[in-house]
Amino acid sequence: MIQQNILVKNKLGLHARAANKLIDVTTRCSSSIRIRNQGPDVDGKSIMAVLMLAAPKGSELVFTIDGDDEQQALKDIEALFDNLFDEGE
Repeated sequence: MIQQNILVKNKLGLHARAANKLIDVTTRCSSSIRIRNQGPDVDGKSIMAVLMLAAPKGSELVFTIDGDDEQQALKDIEALFDNLFDEGE
């Protein structure tokens, strides 16, 4: 199991389009993925749960990943956040 804080850097935060891209990444992974933002953690593979995080720019999300592909999952998630969800902002 690994735990990593990831900063939301894109201008619009974790809005619907960004959340959908995150779900595209997390659902490809077999590992369990939980995300927390100033409250209880949520299922990182559920679009509704991710949207309920209400994470604007500057939020620091805590990802907890557990499973056989946890390292690759974290790498893919970090790349998505680092690339600003391909929004160019």
